[in-house]
Amino acid sequence: MKRKTQYRNLLFILGFALVFAACKPSDAKIEESVKAKVSAVAPSATVSVKDGVVTLVGEVSDEATKSAAQTATDGIKGVKSVVNNLTVPPPPPPPVVINPDDVLRNSIDSAFKAKSITGITAAVSNGEVTLTGNVKKADLQKVMQAANEIKPKKVVNQMVVSK
Repeated sequence: MKRKTQYRNLLFILGFALVFAACKPSDAKIEESVKAKVSAVAPSATVSVKDGVVTLVGEVSDEATKSAAQTATDGIKGVKSVVNNLTVPPPPPPPVVINPDDVLRNSIDSAFKAKSITGITAAVSNGEVTLTGNVKKADLQKVMQAANEIKPKKVVNQMVVSK
């Protein structure tokens, strides 16, 4: 009689455990629910679920979308935590602006005049400035800075440097 009671209690506990486990959604069900919500916000995101932990992977356009994708998982039954591995690409670099030759020619002449630079000749061709002449070592940096400030494609230094 005592054994029957033990078996019955064991069966009851096992049955209760099965019912309890059946109430918990499977990873596949969680993944399906998360994908449905996240794809509305971040269609390029990949979703995976293991033991209730959601992992989001992929590239999204901005930080707001990344955050919204994670927020979309809030309230989904069975989600224990979210690992947000979504990335945002860096912004494109600003375009490089190279002044036309005539603007470069006028600008370099003005810059040299403003900085009292003499004895240096600047030839401009296809966005490149070629510097020739004699320059004192102490003035070299000032000359190169003036040439680079006008935004040429390239500055070619063919100057002779003296002490």
